[in-house]
Formats: sequence, C-alpha cells, structure tokens
Amino acid sequence: MSNTNDGLVPIITALAEGGTATTTVPAYDRKKVTAGLAHIGVGNFHRVHQGVYLDDLLGSRDDHNGWGIVGIGLRDADSSQAKARAYAYKEQDCLYTVTRYTNDGTQTSRIVGSMVEYIYGPADPAAVVARLCDPAIKIVSLTITEGGYNLDEETGEFRLDEPAIAADLTREHPETVFGVLTAALAARRGAGVPPFTVMSCDNLRQNGQTARRAVVGCAKAVNTELASWSESNVAFPNSMVDRIAPTVSEETRENLNLATGIADAVPALTEEYRQWVLEDNFPLGRPAWEDLGVQLRPDVEAFEAIKGRLLNASHMMLSYPAALSGYKWVSEAANDPAIADLLNRFMAVDAAPLVEAPSDVSLTDYMSMVVRRFANPFLPDTVLRVAHDGAAKLPVFHRATAEKLIAIGADPRREALLLAAFRRYTNGVDDHGNSFEVLEPHLEDSDWPLLKSDNPLDALAASPFAAWGLANSPAFVKPYLELVELLEKDGVPVALQYALADSDQ
Repeated sequence: MSNTNDGLVPIITALAEGGTATTTVPAYDRKKVTAGLAHIGVGNFHRVHQGVYLDDLLGSRDDHNGWGIVGIGLRDADSSQAKARAYAYKEQDCLYTVTRYTNDGTQTSRIVGSMVEYIYGPADPAAVVARLCDPAIKIVSLTITEGGYNLDEETGEFRLDEPAIAADLTREHPETVFGVLTAALAARRGAGVPPFTVMSCDNLRQNGQTARRAVVGCAKAVNTELASWSESNVAFPNSMVDRIAPTVSEETRENLNLATGIADAVPALTEEYRQWVLEDNFPLGRPAWEDLGVQLRPDVEAFEAIKGRLLNASHMMLSYPAALSGYKWVSEAANDPAIADLLNRFMAVDAAPLVEAPSDVSLTDYMSMVVRRFANPFLPDTVLRVAHDGAAKLPVFHRATAEKLIAIGADPRREALLLAAFRRYTNGVDDHGNSFEVLEPHLEDSDWPLLKSDNPLDALAASPFAAWGLANSPAFVKPYLELVELLEKDGVPVALQYALADSDQ
C-alpha cells in the first residue's frame, strides 16, 4: 500500500510557521480510491465520524479502494456555498483536517482523505441524480438532522404539502433529499441497476425505518409501482451514531489551523469518544466497519433508546437552563454543580428506569460518561447549537420519557422544567437581560403566539408538544406552571432547586 502525501502540499498549504509537524496524512494513495458510498449532508458530524471511520479503513486495508465517499450538498446557503468551494472546486481536493481533544487537553490532528468527490446540488441538480445512478454507488448515507425527514408528527406520513416537496414534484431535476433519492431510484430501476442501500445516520429512533417511510412516501407521489418496488427492494438499515462535533467559528478555525499548521478552510474538531452501532443489511456490500469497532448487531433499537433518552435528552435538558443562565459553552454549563445534578438526576431517576439495556451494557457506566463528555473544556461546543431546533429534537428525545412518567405516576418535574425553559428560551432573552439567537425552523407560524401567550398552558398546544397530551395531566400541569412562574420571577437557580427537590417536598 502506498503511503503518499502527493498532492497535499499544493492543495492544503504546507505547514505554516508556528504550526505542529504532528498532523498525520492519509496512509494510502488517494489516486487509487473511487467512490462507492455517497453521503448527503456533509456537515461536521459526518466528517468526524463516518468520514474518519472510512479514512481509517482505507489506510488499513488494500481491498477497500472502491469505498471512497462522494459528498453531496443540497442546501443553498452561504455556509453550504463556502463548503462547496472548499470541497468541490479543487481548493482542497475534498481534504480536511480533524483535530481531536481529550478532557485533559491532549490534541491529535489528521488530514482525512476518504471523501474523493463533492457535488454541490444547487449549482447542478442534474449531476446529483446522475452520480447516484452509477452502479458503483452501493450506499447512500444521510445526516440531514432530526427534522429533515418531513414526516407528519401525528400520522407518520410523508408530507407532500411541504412547499419544497411540492415544488420538487414538478421539477425536471429535483432538489430536495427525498426528491433526489426517488429520482435516482427510479432511474436505476428503469436501467435494471440494483438499488443502493439508504443508510440514515441521524439521531432518530429507528432511523432506517424513518428513512424508509420518507423515501416510499415521496416515491408514492411519483409512481405507485416505484413506491412498491422501493419498499420491497431498497434496504434501510437502522443505526446509532455518537460523537460530539461542535460548530467551528472563525476564531476556532484560526486556532485549529494554528495548531495543525495547515490553512484549512473547513477544519473540524471532535472528542476522543466515538460509537457506531449498525444493522447489517447491505445487499450490495459494505465496508469492513467491524474492523474498527463498529458494532454490527440486530438490536440497534436498544442502543438508540439509550443514546436518545439519556445522552441526547440530557444535552437538551442542559441547553435551555444553560441558555437562560447566560452560559455560552456546554462545558461551562456541565461544570455548574446544579446543572450537572439536574442531568444526573434526570438520567438516573427519570430516564434510565424506563430504558431496557442489552445485557452487555452498563447504564451506570454510560451515565457517568455523559456528563464527563459534556464537561470537556477543550471542545468549544455552544449551548445554542444544542438548543436550536428544539421543536424537532424535543419530541424525538423527550416525548417517550415524559409520557411514560405521567402514565406510571412518577415525578415529571424535570420534564416540566425542560418545557418551561424552552418556552422562556423562545423569547431570546436570558436571566441577565442579554439577548441570544433563537433558531427554530420547524416551529410553524401558528406556534409562536402559543409560546408567547400569557397563558403558559397554550405553549403545550404548540405543534411539537400537542400530541403529548400534557395539558390533560394535572400531575404535569401543576409543576409546569410553578416552574414557569419561578423562571419568570426568580430565574434558573431557584427553578433548579424546585426541580431537584425530593418528590415529597
């Protein structure tokens, strides 16, 4: 196997003065690598997780040269255009740096070379479908966020009335994720090419089945026969993925590039921890992910429940009290004893007893790891990154726990605090009178008056929460109203005291 640095120096600037010489380069000849996997949504998480896993495989096995990644971007935004320039227009030949920080500040950096192509859909939508029709593409993976699957919260059906989808159904060249997937599958079916596997890597319970409903629902609007064929022939493996990948600000970018000595337009940073549990359902083949510790097992749903209802739920539980307290960084909030106590109490008392873990998994060990990961001071992860799009994330990570607590007559105060804090967060002002950005793209226009109403119960009728039935539970309403009042009059510290008091007080 060739261990070459050919092409790196003219593409990513040579080590800069003051940088380190410890940044590793791909341990394989990228000229020999072709794409077998297409990924839609090349954000920071994909780059530090799946991109790194495949980079490791390409560097350790000579028989994996057909498993490079073709990245696909479909969002027409300034940040997406900047990445397209870096990835697709030969400024960096799809290379990027990943810097990993442990809790004690130990730093290791690498150049990742597993993405060998990049297509920016808004510039050439026809090229996206054409590339996905290539028989060499055996897997199409997705990181499009929890709210990106366009399913109705009540019925679970694919929403054809969403404006972008409605427009896509009239276009010659579709532009949305599921419009593109449907068109590519239709073309492959027509050409007699076996369908690629669709692998969701988003934080959703049964994310494979969620992707199936979205693909089949979109296909049904095009052709019922295509929908039936897709449902019968396309594989949608479930997966659980985990690694913290903070947003990289301009200041962070400069610091990372100083540390690596490389002028990277789109560096990424992450933690030491990583996990991937995957259902082994890939009819056209897959990379040997198990070589790198990926857990290939049929009980993915159990791991999804653990991560979603403990780790992701705790992330959300932290974010709104932290934002209202004026914290900028997740690590600052996680090192606040009261907030750490809130997370530990929520996990141990509320969530963990409702989660059935596999026999070889210790929930006690898992819970102790969660707050420790959040508290890593070397990961500049912002509270608002976690808090944003709560309308999409809260139903995914908290609805099951809240409903079960009410059903069994358990103490719902931590869940009540979460919703009371979310309601207050939507005002965009913290306890000190400072404004912060509120980004809630999945809230409907009709939701905002409910969240800002003088009657706090109206917020429980907003679209993310209406189906939970919380307003009909006196056991939930009483602490919720108390916490709304405490947050408004006394602020987060007093509200936390109430939420953490013994249940008989």
